[in-house]
Formats: sequence, structure tokens, C-alpha cells
Amino acid sequence: MSISTFFEPVADFLWQKKFPDNSFFKQIHWYGEEFPDLKGIQIALVGLKEDRGIKKGESIVRSASEIREKLYDLKKGIGSYRIADLGDLIPGDTLQETYERIQKVGEYLMKNQILPIYFGGTHDLDYGQYLSYQKMKKLVSLLTVDAKVDMEESGEAADQHTQEIILHQPNFLFSYTHIAYQSFLVDPSLVNVMEKLYFDHMRLGIVRKEFKEIEPMIRNADLLSFDLCAIQSADAPGVVDAQPFGLTAQEACQICWFAGMNEKLSSLGLYGYEPYFDDSHNKTAKVAAVMIWYFIEGFYARKDSLSFKSSDYIKYTVSMDTKPNTLVFYKSKKSGKWWMEIPHNETEKFDRISTVPCSYSDYQTAQKGEIPERWINAQIKLL
Repeated sequence: MSISTFFEPVADFLWQKKFPDNSFFKQIHWYGEEFPDLKGIQIALVGLKEDRGIKKGESIVRSASEIREKLYDLKKGIGSYRIADLGDLIPGDTLQETYERIQKVGEYLMKNQILPIYFGGTHDLDYGQYLSYQKMKKLVSLLTVDAKVDMEESGEAADQHTQEIILHQPNFLFSYTHIAYQSFLVDPSLVNVMEKLYFDHMRLGIVRKEFKEIEPMIRNADLLSFDLCAIQSADAPGVVDAQPFGLTAQEACQICWFAGMNEKLSSLGLYGYEPYFDDSHNKTAKVAAVMIWYFIEGFYARKDSLSFKSSDYIKYTVSMDTKPNTLVFYKSKKSGKWWMEIPHNETEKFDRISTVPCSYSDYQTAQKGEIPERWINAQIKLL
């Protein structure tokens, strides 16, 4: 299968522009006159132009190019880059066909151990990102960063794509986590639905108060879907649903760094950029570009093998007065990150490692004789 037929080259003005030798652009392969050779590539940039997910998509077709221009101009970071920019995905005749094209591209890339980074387009395109995991024959965990919970019956795909993911059959969604939503934008009934389904969620105020505690949530994800409306409008005005409150650009970059460091995460999507609403300096495009840069930095700083029986990890066993009698934790000698064992009956449905990310505070809670809430929620999902 060749995926080159799904793409059109990077805009001429970009790859013909003069960039300094230490720029990001000079360190990657890109689709200009020829589609890049993907042999040995680790990360693929995929621009998205699809705008039919919302009615106010005046300039979304330009979003990928605007972000790309800012990204190319950044300096190269750490590591030996093996990155290819595949250009822009050609939208299908229908929105559904575009989802299917994203699915096929994602399937091909991940099968070849290439991590796709999708950028541009509307947030509903994460449905295609999710579908690309369907043939992997494993359950996956989705993390969404969004000011809203997109399960509204508004008639627009961008307002209900999360519901489509949750209800999709066959069901291969193991867990769903939503962070940085804003309570005044979310119907309380949707929060109740997430709790009844044992989905993890953390509103913006809690994220701000306990920012370090979102790292284990991010580390548990197989795919990350980030709607730029989660960033405050002062830092990211170029979004259809830009909000005066939200994450700072710095916090958004920190989340992307955490995600890049996550050894199990295999795709990233940044959605919702609308150049029409941006300022004269395309500030939002710069923020999105730096978020991608930090994700790549995290990717090339990955340290953990996730082989918990190896000498790379220290095992801690905590005795409890109630069931379970003991809780088992692991700490990485290389990164200092923590995991905990979740006992469960091995079944064909849950052919997964029963070790989930946690934080040092979870270990401290266990030492006090209390079962961490994260442990309880994880076991419920494995029942």
C-alpha cells in the first residue's frame, strides 16, 4: 500500500523559503517535489485541511500551512531527528471519507512503527485518529484535552465526535480521560455520564491546583487529542471557540512534553486552529508549533523500558490492613516515574499489562494504609 496518493505536497512557498542550517526544517524530510522515503522514519507530520466538522471554518484549510511555517522556523532540539513531513492530507468527497483516509494513513504509519502527528483541521478528525487503532486487536486509552466535552447534540460533527468514539462498534476503547474542561461550558449530565462509565476527568481548576497529578493520566494514554480551545484566548486567539479562561501556552507545552515522554503513546492530534481569528502575528500557530516541538523533544527523551522485572526499576511492596493485603509499586531508576500493579484475572478481553502509571503521592497514600483512588478506578475498569 502506498499512502502518497492521499497527500499533496507542502506549499511551495514553504519548502522554497530559505531557512538557517540549524532550523527544524533543515533536519527533516518533507514532501516537496517527491514524497519522502519513510524507511527509518520515527515521526510523521500530517497536515489536515478538512473543515466540514464546523460551520465557521472560514480559513481552516490554511491552518496546517500556518502552523508548519512557524514550526519550520524553530531550532532543532535534542536527538537525531528521523522525521518526515508528509504534506497535507487531501480531504475526501465526504467528511466520512476523510475520517477513513486518516484511519488508513494512521494504520499504515503505526504498523511501520511511525508515530503520526496530526495538526490543523477540526477536532472531530480525532475520530479518524481513533479508528486507526481498530485493527490492532487491543484495547486503547484515549486522552482528550478540551475546554468542552464534545458529546452535544448540536448537529455539528465537532460537537459530538467524542460520543461517536465512545459508541463506536466494535468497541476497543479501554479508557477515556478528559482534562482541562471548564465547568461552565459543560452540561453537568455529561460529567455524570463520564463518572458512571468510570472515565477519568479533571476540570481546569483542579489541573491548575494539582498540575503534576495529570502526568500519570497522560502517561496512560495510547493517543492524545488536543483541542486548542483548551488554551486561554490571550495565548491562542485563533480558535473558533476561543475562551478567556484556559490553560496557558506554557501549560499546553508541558502537557505535550509529558505526552512525548510517554513510551506507549503512538499518535498525537492538535486540532481547531482557525487562522481567520488569529492575530496579526499568527500567535496561535506559533503556540501550536511550539507544542509540536516540545512533544518531539519529549519523544527523543524517552527513557523507560516498561520492563518492570528488570534492574531499571525498584519494587516497593506496601502491607495493608484490609484487602488487598499488599500493594505493589515500581519506581524507574532512570526517570523517577511511578507505576502500581493492579491484580486482575487474565482474560482474552484484557490481554494487557496489569501495571498502570501513578504518582509518588499514590505511594504515600498507600503507606498511610489507604487505597489510592487511582488503584480503585483502574481495578474497576479491569473487571
